[in-house]
Amino acid sequence: MSVLAPGWDLTVGLEVHCELQTKTKLFCSCANAFGEEPNTNICPVCLGLPGSLPVLNRMAVEYAMRIGIALNCRVEPSIFHRKNYFYPDMPKDYQVSQYDAPINVDGYIELPSGARIGIERAHLEEDTGKTSHMGAGGRIHDADYSLVDYNRAGVPLVEIVSRPDITSPEDARAYVAELRSILVASGASDGRMEEGSLRVDANVSVRRSGATELGTRCEVKNMNSLRSLGRAIEYEALRQIELLESGGRVVQETRHWNENDGSTSSLRSKEEAFDYRYFPEPDLVALDPGPEWIAAVRAALPPMPGARRAKLGALLLAADPGLEEHVLSDQIATVVDLGLDHLVAAAIAGGADGRLALARCANEAATKPEAARSLDPAAFCELITLEASGAISATQSKTVLGAMLDGRGGPAEVIASLGFEGVDGDRLDAIVAEVIAANPKEWQRFVEGDDKVAQFLLGQVMRQTKGQANGKLVAEAFNARKRG
Repeated sequence: MSVLAPGWDLTVGLEVHCELQTKTKLFCSCANAFGEEPNTNICPVCLGLPGSLPVLNRMAVEYAMRIGIALNCRVEPSIFHRKNYFYPDMPKDYQVSQYDAPINVDGYIELPSGARIGIERAHLEEDTGKTSHMGAGGRIHDADYSLVDYNRAGVPLVEIVSRPDITSPEDARAYVAELRSILVASGASDGRMEEGSLRVDANVSVRRSGATELGTRCEVKNMNSLRSLGRAIEYEALRQIELLESGGRVVQETRHWNENDGSTSSLRSKEEAFDYRYFPEPDLVALDPGPEWIAAVRAALPPMPGARRAKLGALLLAADPGLEEHVLSDQIATVVDLGLDHLVAAAIAGGADGRLALARCANEAATKPEAARSLDPAAFCELITLEASGAISATQSKTVLGAMLDGRGGPAEVIASLGFEGVDGDRLDAIVAEVIAANPKEWQRFVEGDDKVAQFLLGQVMRQTKGQANGKLVAEAFNARKRG
């Protein structure tokens, strides 16, 4: 429940469009590729020229089924429709989409918090082209002229429509983050918001606490990051609350999120289904994947992020029952999202410290996730074991891991090349004795219980060993001498 303003409840439904990473477009053989020269990946089919006929991309259908199954939807027979509207970036003046018989229906997502958000539908459709307004503000009313690129027209999309179960900006961000992780894990989409392959529209409404009827909604567009999504929802909700409290009324419309000034502005009146004059696409037959194909897609799906988080948490708890899993939940989520959970699992299986392995993956390895995903699990386990045993210090371990991520060899090879052989045994005892002799006043304070000088004494040892001594072993050496 929203806490944006006392006495008011927030309701949000999200429409997420994800481009599928097929090699070709939904109804033609043009390349589905981002960032190429404008209007080079086009043909009569995706431009809707007279006489051209669409042919459905089988891989796009399979990707759509992967998404539906991963979102706990029912995969059903579906029909393509023509959705009629007239924008410069829609070359055919209609979009081939699915209306009252979508391929995926009635699913849900469970967030890491445990909240469940319903999925109304996840249907197939083609993308539009892209219009760029050339001028100071980047908006049509500021533009000197506009340019249209049809490379994106006809790229396969799945539009995922949530139920109005989201009641805070935080849950909206968590929903999109989890959805993105699922889409990437399924292999259907790369989920790159910065490239437009994942786009989010938010339907925002408010109502007085205790009211049963939902308020009038406004659709907000142009959020290109999770941070923008949260800010836009919060602004729009407070705008509606202020409007209602002043005696006004909310008008159903589509609004544009302005990232620079952090506000929404009216874009156009909100269309209803009848405005689009849907009718079945006459050039495409009904789509019925059949139970065998659906079962094969389901069997081939890898574990989804939620299941992987649960598995990793269980492994950590089994290895160390004293751990509190909720304390590690953020690190577990980060490691799973980056696809590094196999390294932690391998470290635990090899007898290494699971919590230490998790920390190294969530922090140091996370800076170079692609290299970390290719890291030899046995080598990673060896490094964690060396650090946990005190053979190398935490600082040294982080440096060694960085070198391993740069492809400079395994732990032993990197340690030797960096001169990180441990300083322990008789050599360490001798250095500790020298430090005590050189700093008698500080040593006496330490013996008398003044732990504040411990870092000073440790620093003296580190200076003499050029940082190669293990801090844990140094502390043990000082404490042993303190005990007598």
